[in-house]
Amino acid sequence: MSQKISARIPASTTNLGPGFDVLGLALQLYSTVTLEITGCQTEVVISGIDVNKIPSTPEHVAFQAVESIFLRSGVQQPKGLKLSIANGIPAIRGLGGSGTAILGGLLTANFLCGNPFSDSDLLNFATAIEGHPDNVAASLYGGMVISVQEEKHIHTIQLACDPALHVVLAIPEFTLSTQKARSVLPKTIDFADAIYNISRSSLLVASIATGKLEMLPVAMKDKLHQPYRSTLIPGFDDVVEAATSAGALSIALSGAGPTVAAYCLNNMDRVGNQMQDVFKQHGISCEIMALSADLEGAKIWSNEDENP
Repeated sequence: MSQKISARIPASTTNLGPGFDVLGLALQLYSTVTLEITGCQTEVVISGIDVNKIPSTPEHVAFQAVESIFLRSGVQQPKGLKLSIANGIPAIRGLGGSGTAILGGLLTANFLCGNPFSDSDLLNFATAIEGHPDNVAASLYGGMVISVQEEKHIHTIQLACDPALHVVLAIPEFTLSTQKARSVLPKTIDFADAIYNISRSSLLVASIATGKLEMLPVAMKDKLHQPYRSTLIPGFDDVVEAATSAGALSIALSGAGPTVAAYCLNNMDRVGNQMQDVFKQHGISCEIMALSADLEGAKIWSNEDENP
């Protein structure tokens, strides 16, 4: 049994407008989770960004994921496990940070146990913990991932994205929990709105699959969640208008928000600056990141291997 295992997991942006709880895109922004047998006391150590927002106790969801693998596999959990998370993903901002932590715990523990579970198994476990598959599927496999849950099993298809497509993130300083963002959603929807989103999400998948990115301005429109969630984000409509005027193809909430994602082929700096300026006019400070899609997904290695 290897003594120290690490996993690097990419962040994700999900929904992509109309694909609520279905579509996810992995991004070139990473956290690294390391699981080590020390023989001492149980430890959870957090470093990197937003450490004050992430619990450093065995109640952390990543450590709970570790324990679930030992329980499922029947392998006796070693004494003295140390779980370290080098966090590179803004926390509680709609970029899949909890999903990367869950995957990190599952992947490293699975490796430590001799890999009894497949990636498909781990995705099912991660979804059971996270509650929806879009973030964890994208972070596990990379690229754009379409996920469907049938009973307790997740079916996925991965699509590679045109490398010319960039995602400009405006990441506000305030946090927004998924629970709060879901609380503003209606209990029922109009039949016409359902058709609207089905058509747009289908067009979005087709546009990525065929490289017809000129369809994105239409394909990423949504009526199911963004009209409600955007009310929790000061200046959202103005940010969308500014990003569009600056040359973005389309704009959507990243996950539950509050991060706003602009999809661009060019003018990334201009789009980011405009989004930042408009948020500032509404009294919101935000960080700007321009990222490409991660096409590789999660990577794992032991202390005997080279860091990929």
